[in-house]
Amino acid sequence: MKCVSGLPGLSQLVKTAHLDPRRNYVLGFHPHGVLVAGAFCNFCTNGTGFTQLFPGLTSYLLMLPLWFRAPFFRDYIMSAGLIPSDKASAGYMLERKGGGNAVVIAVGGAPEALDAHPGTYNVLLAEKKGFIKLAMEHGAHLVPIFSFGENEVFDQVGNERGTWLRAIQERLQAVMGISLPLFHARGVFQYSFGVLPYRKPIHTVVGRPIRVERNEKPSGEQLDALHQLYMDELNDLFDKHKTDYGLDKDTFLNFV
Repeated sequence: MKCVSGLPGLSQLVKTAHLDPRRNYVLGFHPHGVLVAGAFCNFCTNGTGFTQLFPGLTSYLLMLPLWFRAPFFRDYIMSAGLIPSDKASAGYMLERKGGGNAVVIAVGGAPEALDAHPGTYNVLLAEKKGFIKLAMEHGAHLVPIFSFGENEVFDQVGNERGTWLRAIQERLQAVMGISLPLFHARGVFQYSFGVLPYRKPIHTVVGRPIRVERNEKPSGEQLDALHQLYMDELNDLFDKHKTDYGLDKDTFLNFV
């Protein structure tokens, strides 16, 4: 099954499997991109028809807690369905009785934004297991998501690993908790330079759910096994749909 909703040529949400609204879910969003534009559009605005594709589900996108300290801005982002990316906030949603809650996590987080260059498919996931443990502790099914085009809407100044710029960015990220990618795109009245995103489509593909049994104290082996299964499912999702959205069949996902 493949259902598509949204604005053709701008942003689309693609459904590949049914999500039972009687369950709670942890949705892993990849890649992070510079500003997580696809995640906000799809899961906070309903601009691409999330509630029509997945009736009975309410999505909550996790965001760095520091943004919730700013008056007025905090109220704005909370009204859009964003919640702090801490264990207590996510756990509260996943413990709600009756199901119907989908917690969306941009797994790569702020560090992955520094790798968000057009034409790259690096996913910071190889050592990311916190969201896997969260799903196991609450018995929430895991759902991999890949957002094709997420890295294409902004250009970023070259900051390869090992360069002085990348070293400064990583140091600032460690101190401040947020990354500072040097990005640019188009302006309001011209297309040559600015901070508005390029007019390029983002196709966000929601994969099939991975069944997770509640386990409040998972062993290391259980955690590793589910983490590997999740990576395999995400890789399969990418491979199955990459040619649909303009990628060459020899393009591969790189787990960092």
